[in-house]
Amino acid sequence: MVRTAPPYAEVVQRTFVPESYSSLFMPILTLTGGTIGGYIIFSGGHRIIDAGMTGKENLGNISKSAVSGIVICSVIRILLFLAILGVVSKGNVLDPKNPAPSAFLLGAGELGYRFFGIVMWAAGATSIVGAAYTSVSFLKTLFKVVKEHEKAFIIGFILFSTAIMVILGGAAKLLVLAGSLNGLILPISLLLILCGAFKKSVVRDYKHPLILTVLGFIVVLGTAYTGFRALGGIANLFK
Repeated sequence: MVRTAPPYAEVVQRTFVPESYSSLFMPILTLTGGTIGGYIIFSGGHRIIDAGMTGKENLGNISKSAVSGIVICSVIRILLFLAILGVVSKGNVLDPKNPAPSAFLLGAGELGYRFFGIVMWAAGATSIVGAAYTSVSFLKTLFKVVKEHEKAFIIGFILFSTAIMVILGGAAKLLVLAGSLNGLILPISLLLILCGAFKKSVVRDYKHPLILTVLGFIVVLGTAYTGFRALGGIANLFK
């Protein structure tokens, strides 16, 4: 970011006064879904349950973990955005087949390109494990055979996903598609969680704060509207 020197003043301005609101629906949906949608939000919860950290006595630690994860993820995304913005704002053209690595190659040379590869490998490896674990953890509650052979199913899930990636290719497009679909699922998932927060058989004597309930429903409406407006952009990914 320091090396690419993005236009900070314009970033601040366009954050509050964008040139076109309508063109932001697809990017916002993709970023929101990729950041907090899909397996990410569930993998942490599932691991906490598996570790036995349940009940009101663990609520403080769980909330602290969730907030710190959101803050760290948000800061990293902002820094990456500023770094890449600095590259394209100087007139450089990114490789449409693999835009993120090409941005680091243009902005930081061969060393930055290699470093980005290491970072992406680490992020990809943890994401693969997290996604496989979460998917299987859903299935093991429905099928006894999955619960009895959880590790084998996780390994099989990873191998199957790898095969699909090798056959289909198009990593950049698949990432955008995954983030977009997660963004569409997000309002449904959050709505179910909010409804479950008031079901005594689920939360027992826990009382969900009113302010979080109101903010939650606002987010549900906002993400649902954004997802509806971005349906055209998602359809274009299949063309």
